[in-house]
Amino acid sequence: MSDIGVTVKKNENFSEWYTEVVLKSGLADYAPIKGCMIFRELSYAIWEKIQEIFNKKIKATGHKNVYFPMFIPESFLKKEAEHFAGFVPEVAWVTQGGDSPLEEKLAVRPTSETIIYATYAKWIRSWRDLPIKLNQWCNIVRWETKATKPFLRTREFLWQEGHTAHATKEDSDKEVMDILNEYRDLMESYLAIPVLVGVKTDNEKFAGALYTTTLEAIMPDGKALQMGTSHNLGQNFAKVFDIKYIGEDEKEHYVWQTSWGISTRLIGALVMVHGDDKGLVIPPKVAPIQVVIVPIPYKGADSAAIMAKAKEVREKLVEKGITTILDDREEYTPGWKFNEWELKGVPIRVEIGPRDLKQEQVTLARRDTYQKTAVKLDDAVHAIEKLLEEIQNSLYAKAKAALAEKITTVSSYNEFQWTLEAKGGFIKAAWCGHSRCEEKIKEETGATIRLRPFEKEPPITDCIYCGAKAVEMVYFARSY
Repeated sequence: MSDIGVTVKKNENFSEWYTEVVLKSGLADYAPIKGCMIFRELSYAIWEKIQEIFNKKIKATGHKNVYFPMFIPESFLKKEAEHFAGFVPEVAWVTQGGDSPLEEKLAVRPTSETIIYATYAKWIRSWRDLPIKLNQWCNIVRWETKATKPFLRTREFLWQEGHTAHATKEDSDKEVMDILNEYRDLMESYLAIPVLVGVKTDNEKFAGALYTTTLEAIMPDGKALQMGTSHNLGQNFAKVFDIKYIGEDEKEHYVWQTSWGISTRLIGALVMVHGDDKGLVIPPKVAPIQVVIVPIPYKGADSAAIMAKAKEVREKLVEKGITTILDDREEYTPGWKFNEWELKGVPIRVEIGPRDLKQEQVTLARRDTYQKTAVKLDDAVHAIEKLLEEIQNSLYAKAKAALAEKITTVSSYNEFQWTLEAKGGFIKAAWCGHSRCEEKIKEETGATIRLRPFEKEPPITDCIYCGAKAVEMVYFARSY
């Protein structure tokens, strides 16, 4: 692999292109532990942006952040049989502390429902204690045996997991949808990635949940990526962990619970959806650096004046809250710098050279389209603010058009199979509602029902697999 630049075309070898971009842009590196990765400065800064955006959203609605231990007693996991069965193949266990074997095996957090709910049983006594709306940002360990891929599938990853308890089903239903809508806004308004939303089938829902809502995006290679989920857990865990409260009617009731999460796979989605043959393209709202200023000195030109003007522009941008860096490194040529910042996906590059100085202007270069425009120095800050907004909107519009192009409605199983192989993407088809058809399609094609949309459409045919009367139109896809 060449040290400089991306050598693989996105449309020729998507998988290799993705790996090159992730490594060469400085997003991540491989760890010395199989199946794990190192979050480098750039990816962690994007994750901090996501945290900042989502924290603001949930804190505004009364959620609070906490942190629970990463070790979970085996007995806690075993209490909820369906949940436990769903995670057993991926659990990493601690069996020894120092030289001493442990009395009870400890799971390294695959998810935190059980440890949090054992604690809720202590904390909740009365209707006055409800709702409890807690969230934690933490790491998760799932011992993946499939091929790992940075951000998309690794043995350790970062996420947030929200866990709430409510007095009624109506309150828990509302929480599930409120969070789903906040996730959608995060993905579409900030990451510029359009998503489809709906409910998972019983086969695909979270182990132990009453129902699971999901946000699904399609990647350029035609595979779906689950971007986030919001689950109504019903009273299942409440009964297992004895989480009860005395209601206003002075009777005992079980709580209704929800859990919801997004992870660092969002960064992988951002790379795949927006990146190009020169590297990353980061939407301005989540870009750790929104503007880079590259001064272009020239023999005989007044380098000091160029640098002074560059610093002046930087100060004005920083005052406006635009994250800006001035690349004044002398050991690299302007051309080398252009390539580096394009690789790292910085939305706007500001060039200031002798000609710009003479004409009292700066040159603005867009990362997404490579379009260059000259603007007067006095108008530079306003032009950059406007351009950042344009880039954000343009990235979303482009991704939305790509999503629409990757949705195909089919009316037969033959058409389904042909579309899956020739085009991929989301395949919209009629389904009878029986899990046996869902399972056979998965077995034969590798595609699963990604979601049952909230907005129901009448089936256009009978069930595409068994020919029985269909109950709804659903979206199938192969997935990451």
